[in-house]
Amino acid sequence: MQDEIVARNCFLVEINVSKDNDVEIVIESEDGIVTLDDCVELSRKFEEKFDREKEDYSLTVGSAGLDQPFKVLRQYEKAVGSEVRALLKDGRKLKGILTGADGNGITLQYSVKEAVEGKKKKELVEHNDFFPMDTVNAVMPWIEVD
Repeated sequence: MQDEIVARNCFLVEINVSKDNDVEIVIESEDGIVTLDDCVELSRKFEEKFDREKEDYSLTVGSAGLDQPFKVLRQYEKAVGSEVRALLKDGRKLKGILTGADGNGITLQYSVKEAVEGKKKKELVEHNDFFPMDTVNAVMPWIEVD
């Protein structure tokens, strides 16, 4: 199945199987949007490998939602250079540009209002900080709502 996913220029994000044999395959495109054709073709390929007469299951193939946190390293890598929202385990919620990601953590460029010596009002201060993965609850794409 992995070969079929790669052939469609996608990567696997998640597979969920419920106790009722509801199978959900979540994919993401390497370079854009997962199409309906991608989902239909991968569903067909999956069903070729299983006999419905022997296995009772339902199948859903879909794309990772824009409102969902990243689940695999490839999603972080793909998002480098784009705006994200990071929820940290210390309670902070940061919006910024993901400038780096690897198995150890993420690097985020962001601005926060801080007290600056010699100034009465707080000012925006730029940061470019590394956060180890064990300090990060979730990272997801930033969606601007007008």
